[in-house]
Amino acid sequence: MHLLLVEDDHLVAQGLIRSLRQEGYSVEHSGTVKHALECLSSGEIELVILDLGLPDGDGSQVLKHIKAQKKVIPVVILTARGSIDDKVQGLDMGADDYLAKPFDPAELFARLRVASRRVNQTQSSLLQCGEVVIDSSAHTVTLNGESLTLPRKEYMLLKALMENQGRVQSKQQLENKLYQWGEEVGSNAIEVHIHHLRKKFPSDFIKTLRGIGYVVGKR
Repeated sequence: MHLLLVEDDHLVAQGLIRSLRQEGYSVEHSGTVKHALECLSSGEIELVILDLGLPDGDGSQVLKHIKAQKKVIPVVILTARGSIDDKVQGLDMGADDYLAKPFDPAELFARLRVASRRVNQTQSSLLQCGEVVIDSSAHTVTLNGESLTLPRKEYMLLKALMENQGRVQSKQQLENKLYQWGEEVGSNAIEVHIHHLRKKFPSDFIKTLRGIGYVVGKR
């Protein structure tokens, strides 16, 4: 995993970087809030170890940025602030875990593994195409982070298409996924659902629908 270590203490950071690389992580290091945000903008960071006391601000700014961007990136706070109130505040802000200094590296690595597994389980239920995300476990759809409400058949059609990106599905295959055996299906039912989806999503996304697995009129 590509990990961002946000830690301003040079000695602590260098020791952690060596240990993390031995554990198989690809490590990027930042010692300030500003640089941490720049690193996150690359879109390559998959895991964050976050100190709170930074020279140009509080590490909580980095955590708030990650949550505001709705990025699925686990954050483990590693800080000298060890009071119960500090831990509660950090977890309430959205951190996946909180570890106070001084710490045992073995415990940190164990917590990183737990946070990574939790995110992987969450990601397995997510389908994404551009700015459209389906959470199949919660049966929700978001566009640019904003929730959309779709009728059941439209949701099922969108999900079927996004689950099969790159594989063409015939009209008959899609009907079989949307309708139960014996249920009456209109001859243009799929086309009608596609028409409704076109009204709810940007044109550039809709143009990809055929590309992610649908050929109009093919049975």
